[in-house]
Amino acid sequence: MTQTYAQIQKKIAALQKSADALREREVVGVVARIKTAIEHYGLTAQQLGFGAPGGTANASINRGNKAVRGGRAEKFSDGNGNTWGGMGKRPYWLRDALAAGKSLEDFRTGTVADVAPKSAAKKAKSKKRRRSTVIYRDGAGNSWSGRGPQPRWLKDALAGGKTLGDLKG
Repeated sequence: MTQTYAQIQKKIAALQKSADALREREVVGVVARIKTAIEHYGLTAQQLGFGAPGGTANASINRGNKAVRGGRAEKFSDGNGNTWGGMGKRPYWLRDALAAGKSLEDFRTGTVADVAPKSAAKKAKSKKRRRSTVIYRDGAGNSWSGRGPQPRWLKDALAGGKTLGDLKG
C-alpha cells in the first residue's frame, strides 16, 4: 500500500512525540541515579566541571586530583584551565601560543621553584655515564665493546675468516 507524504509526516510526528515522552522518563531516572551518586560520594559542582573556566568535566576532575596526574606539579598554565607538567610532548594549546609569539616563561606557574632544585640535582646525577671498555679492535682503528649489535667492520672481518680472538685487544 502506497503512503502519501502527509501520512508519513503524521507518523513521524507521532513517533517523535512518543520518543520525547520516553526520553523524558529515562532522563528522570538518570537524574535520580546521578543525584544518589553525588550524595553518596559528596561530589562538588567544581569536581563535576561546573564553574571551572574553559574546561570539561573530566579535565577539571583530573586537574584537581594529583593521583590521576601522577603526582607531578603543573609547571605551565594558560589561565584557561589548560596545564602541562613539562613532561612529554608539548600540548597543542602551548605549541599554538608559542607559534603566535609568546614565550614559555609566559605560561610558567609558581610551582616550578619548588620542583626545580630536585630535578636539577637528578639531571646532574644522571649525566654521569660509565665509559664502555673496548674489547675488540681491528688494524684500521675501529673498535667494539662487545655490547650491542656487531658493527659492519666486525661482521666483514668475521666473514673474511678472522675470529673474535684475533680481534681481541
